[in-house]
Amino acid sequence: MSPVEKADVLLEALPYIRRFAGKVMVVKYGGHAMENEELKDSFAQDVALLKYVGMRPVIVHGGGPQIDAALKAQGVSSRFVRGMRVTDAATMDVVEQVLVGKINKQIVALLNRHGGRAVGLSGKDGELVVARKRPGADDLGLVGDVMGVNPRVIDALEGFVPVIAPTAAGADGQTYNINADVVAGKIAEALRAEKLILLTDVEGVRAHDGSLLDTLAADTAVDLIADGTIAGGMIPKVECCVEALRGGVKQAHVIDGRVRHALLLEVLTSRGVGTELVPATRRARRRLSRA
Repeated sequence: MSPVEKADVLLEALPYIRRFAGKVMVVKYGGHAMENEELKDSFAQDVALLKYVGMRPVIVHGGGPQIDAALKAQGVSSRFVRGMRVTDAATMDVVEQVLVGKINKQIVALLNRHGGRAVGLSGKDGELVVARKRPGADDLGLVGDVMGVNPRVIDALEGFVPVIAPTAAGADGQTYNINADVVAGKIAEALRAEKLILLTDVEGVRAHDGSLLDTLAADTAVDLIADGTIAGGMIPKVECCVEALRGGVKQAHVIDGRVRHALLLEVLTSRGVGTELVPATRRARRRLSRA
C-alpha cells in the first residue's frame, strides 16, 4: 500500500471518529476472538485505538469454553437448557472463579499491555448490576436476570476502559450467573450507548435466501425470528439487540469476531463486517449511507 493509499484509509475513518467522539460503545467480547492469540491482540488494539480517538468503549466478556474446561477438570459435567447452563452452588463457585478471578484479569492485562488503561469489574462491584433468579418452568439454578444497572459506576471510571464479568448479586446477596449478551445489552441501555456490538463466531445475520444482511430494522428482525429465518443460537443475540434498541441504544451490531480488527472495521468503515441493527422507526439503509 502506498503512502497516499494509507492516507485514504485514515480519511475514510474521519467522519466516524467525528460522529462517535465521546460516545459509549458497549462491546460483548466472546467466542473465538477470546481464544486465538492473534485475534486477542487485534481486539485489544482496536479497543485502545477507539479509546484514544475519543470514544468510550465498555467491555462485557463471556467465558463459556473456559468454564467448561474448569468444570471438566473437576469432574463436573455441564447441563444446558435452551442454551443456558444449569448452575448449582458448586458450579457457581467455578463460574465466578473463572470469569472474575481469571478471564477478567487476563483481559484487563491484555488491554493495558496495548495502552487501553483497563479496570476489571463484576456486576457486584458498586452494585453495577443487580440480579434476580430467572423465573420459569425450567429451574436453571443460580441463573439470573438483570433487574437494574447503576451507570454511575461506569461514569466514575471515565478515562478508563471498564471490563465487566457477567456475574451479579441479588437483593439477598446471592450470586447469579447471567448471560453476557444480556448483561451487555442492559448496560448499553443504562448508559444510553451509541452502539451495542456483539462479537460472534458467524458472519452476521442472514436473510431468507442465505445472504448476509448488512443492515436490519428491528421490526424486520422480529419477523425473521417468527418465521424461522433467524434460528438457533442467533435468536437470543438478535433479541438482545432488539431489546437494547427499544431501550434507547442507537445501533446494535452482530459482527464476526474471527476477522482481525473486526471492531475497527465495523465502527470506522462504510461497509463493516457484520449486520447492523437499527430501530424499527428507521428504515434500514445501505451501509454506505450510515455516516
